[in-house]
Amino acid sequence: MSQTVRTRPEGSGQALSEAYDTALLDLDGVVYAGGDAIAHAVDSLATARAGGMRLAYVTNNALRTPDAVAGHLTELGIPTEASDVITSAQAVARLISEQVPAGAQVLVIGGEGLRVALRERGLEPVDSAEDGPVAVVQGYGGPDLPWSRFAEASYAIARGVPWFASNTDLTIPGARGIGPGNGAAVEVVRIATGAEPQVAGKPLPPMHRETILRTGAERPLVVGDRLDTDIEGAFNGEVDSLLVLTGVTDGAQLLAAPPRHRPTYVDADLRGMLTGQPEVVEAGDGFRCGGWTATAGSEELELTGEGEALDGLRALCAAAWTAAGEGTCELNGEKALAWLGL
Repeated sequence: MSQTVRTRPEGSGQALSEAYDTALLDLDGVVYAGGDAIAHAVDSLATARAGGMRLAYVTNNALRTPDAVAGHLTELGIPTEASDVITSAQAVARLISEQVPAGAQVLVIGGEGLRVALRERGLEPVDSAEDGPVAVVQGYGGPDLPWSRFAEASYAIARGVPWFASNTDLTIPGARGIGPGNGAAVEVVRIATGAEPQVAGKPLPPMHRETILRTGAERPLVVGDRLDTDIEGAFNGEVDSLLVLTGVTDGAQLLAAPPRHRPTYVDADLRGMLTGQPEVVEAGDGFRCGGWTATAGSEELELTGEGEALDGLRALCAAAWTAAGEGTCELNGEKALAWLGL
């Protein structure tokens, strides 16, 4: 796939909720963290919906069913139907169903979300390698998933059973911080077997396909907090994206982002959906956004001016991404980010 290399965040004269018909929202780190709503999420989503934007919730977390996710969001004050939720469990179940016979048994290493998704596709979840599974599927099973489940997967995979993974996110945000995600568990089985799974979740095409099939979005905006899943998934799907800084991505990671990890827009939180986005313009040998001007020096990124911190970050992105071209910016941006308080 050939795409123009993004060298700066884009501006928008319209509110993003008006410019796009559907928001494809990640959950962990965007809408909630550790089960609690992130600041401004509930009100922002209500306003976007009232203005006519469809909201769809797209998560790599395969543990919970769409019904459970919708119920949780509704309890938080975000009215949601199960049909508004798309999970990596659904994407991987479709992927498996296209490769095995109807009614086939699939060994599940994960939670109820995987089991429900498999049954939706006419497949039968089983718990043991001795049950004759024709596939193994692995998804996030929560912090209490027994170690013996990884061994069960390894036994089946060693016999030549195809292995699928809902996603490979190495981490997952929670109320107490960042914990190991399904990708960490996948690595355990990979080390034990030497095998490679087929992966369905973000940023890979099966998840984007599942999302578009279920939402019918024509002008989607991906909204996420992770560069390597949400933003790369939007890049792979050739759709626009909004990075919010309420999850795992910090300013330094954003400045160092290679082309596939560079979002269309950057904002602090979901309030960014309700506004236009400021333009970043060339200013001499640098880039200006709001009251800030950023340039790429010989060893570090330099910032002058004053104003909103996010405008400074957007200007720094332009300087860093332009300097990096198709690679990763290696200039030090710590001093400039510290000045912005980011």
